[in-house]
Amino acid sequence: MNSVQPLRRLHEHRIWVNRRLRAAVRSLSKDQLRRTFPMGQGTVWLTLTHLMAAEYIWLEALNGNDAPVMPGDRADRRPGNQQSDEAIRSLDELITKWEELDGRWIDLFEQMTDDSLHETVFKISTSSGAGRRHGTSVSDVLLHVCTHAQYTTAQLINMLRQLGQAELPDVMLITMAREEKR
Repeated sequence: MNSVQPLRRLHEHRIWVNRRLRAAVRSLSKDQLRRTFPMGQGTVWLTLTHLMAAEYIWLEALNGNDAPVMPGDRADRRPGNQQSDEAIRSLDELITKWEELDGRWIDLFEQMTDDSLHETVFKISTSSGAGRRHGTSVSDVLLHVCTHAQYTTAQLINMLRQLGQAELPDVMLITMAREEKR
C-alpha cells in the first residue's frame, strides 16, 4: 500500500459522510436550518457552509492559492467586505456547489503521489495566527481536512438530534466499508 491510499480512503469517507449529511438536512425547514444552537457555527446552515468552506479553502491552498476564502463563510465577514453574509442562498445551491467541490477533491487524488505528500502548502491564516502565512506538509493538510470534518460532523449531528430528527445519519467509516461490500 502506498502512502496516498489511506489518505484517499479518509477523503472518500469524508465525501460519503457529506452526502449523508446533505441528505439528512434536505427535510429541514428554513427555520430549522437557521435555528440557533450553542455549538458549532451556531446554526445547521452556518455549520454546513463552514464545513464546505473549509474543504474549499484547503483545496485551493493545495492548488497554490495561499489566501483562499470562500464567499459566505465566517472568515469572509471582515469589516468593509461588501459581500452578503450568505453568498450561497439555498440548500439546493449549496448541494450543487458542494458536489462540484467533491469532484475537484477526487481529481486532486487522481494526481497525488507519495512524493507530493511531502511538499509544503502555504496558506495565510484566517483563524489561529490570523494574517500569518504558514507552511504545512500536504499530508498534514489532508489529515486536517478530515479531522476538521469529523469534528464538525459531530456538531451537526448533535444539532439534528436537538431538532428531533428521527433518523440520524450513520457516518462511521465501517458502515461505508460494509455498504461497499454488499
